[in-house]
Amino acid sequence: MTGTTASGRLTDPETLRQRALDALTTARDRTALLTSCVEDPELTAQHSPLMSPLVWDLAHIGNQEELWLLRAVAGREAMRPEIDGLYDAFEHARSERPSLPLLPPAEARAYAAEVRGRALDVLESAAFEGARLTESGFAFGMIAQHEQQHDETMLITHQLRRGPTALTAPDPAPAAPFTGPVEVLVPGGPFVMGTSAEPWALDNERPAHRRTVPSFFIDTTPVTNAAYQAFIEDGGYGEERWWTPAGWEHVRAHGIEAPLFWRREGGQWLRRRFGVTEVVPSEEPVLHVCWYEADAYARWAGRRLPTEAEWEKAARHDPVSGRSTRYPWGDEDPSPVHANLGQRHLRPAPAGSYPAGASPLGVRQLIGDVWEWTSSDFEPYPGFVAFPYREYSEVFFGPEYKVLRGGSFAVDQVACRGTFRNWDLPVRRQIFSGFRTARDGDA
Repeated sequence: MTGTTASGRLTDPETLRQRALDALTTARDRTALLTSCVEDPELTAQHSPLMSPLVWDLAHIGNQEELWLLRAVAGREAMRPEIDGLYDAFEHARSERPSLPLLPPAEARAYAAEVRGRALDVLESAAFEGARLTESGFAFGMIAQHEQQHDETMLITHQLRRGPTALTAPDPAPAAPFTGPVEVLVPGGPFVMGTSAEPWALDNERPAHRRTVPSFFIDTTPVTNAAYQAFIEDGGYGEERWWTPAGWEHVRAHGIEAPLFWRREGGQWLRRRFGVTEVVPSEEPVLHVCWYEADAYARWAGRRLPTEAEWEKAARHDPVSGRSTRYPWGDEDPSPVHANLGQRHLRPAPAGSYPAGASPLGVRQLIGDVWEWTSSDFEPYPGFVAFPYREYSEVFFGPEYKVLRGGSFAVDQVACRGTFRNWDLPVRRQIFSGFRTARDGDA
């Protein structure tokens, strides 16, 4: 990519300006799709207490863009200061948001569009050096990532929504059954984890630091539906020995016997996917499992979940050069041959897909398809500094949240890289989450 270093840092201002414009435009096009495919009553309804009404996300996207690009970067006066509290994610829980005096759909669209028009004027004359917020266009990249993260959230809402199909997309290309090795040995030793150079990396990805892990084996592909069905059929949900005490209490209390959206009918497993009921495809990575389920499966299989450090070493470390690359396949930005990203499809690709996206050791689908649970709690890296606000990462650090890595089919490439960290509560299943397992190298 012209004007780009191996770290992803853009050195040419006009190339950087175009990258920011492309990222913002791609995000807004997706937002428009997700909020125009249903009628207004569907936008204002709350389809699950776990999620906001879609119209809240729409105006929140505009409000955050105004806060950071118009007020913080450009120093402009607030357009609608009276709505800031309505769209502060920390001021009102999702379950409360339907009762707020939210902007109706037409007004929310108009507000977001007006903010965007003014933000593009700011981008046109922006200087990409000096202040940390604007260096390398960070603020614009942060806002593009924020919008794409809410687009993924809105896609989750569409999956939870009952009613006729509103979204369609072509399926991933068929793939021959994967016949490669089921696991890969990752040699022990040090590697560089995190980044200090990726210009749009968020605070929890920083700084780069050396981490040493012993040798370990990791699954070549994510765990498939077929493999997970074997756990179910073997009575995995009824055997307390596979579960942590909290996990066992959770599945018993909520009657969980299979991944979310699955049901057994006529001797086969069916699932609901964006308004369509289908037979669970055996070759796809399992989806919509919580951390407790992933951990129980791994114990049943005689394995464990990888640590976050193990996952990142498998994804980024090149044992030949000793470098940590931006992505498993190298430093090149993702393309459709590398990974299933960006809502290009509405499902994971079959296990073993995207050989061009494999790591140097041959581990596949580390980026895209499904978020992958790790065994690690969400904690700061040594030397972490909150930026530009504590509420993005710092307030979530601790044992309450588990780390997910890799991104899903619902993640855009601007918000997905080898260092990107996601986190959620171990009970969450509505997210596009799966996993792969690991074992010690001397086992």
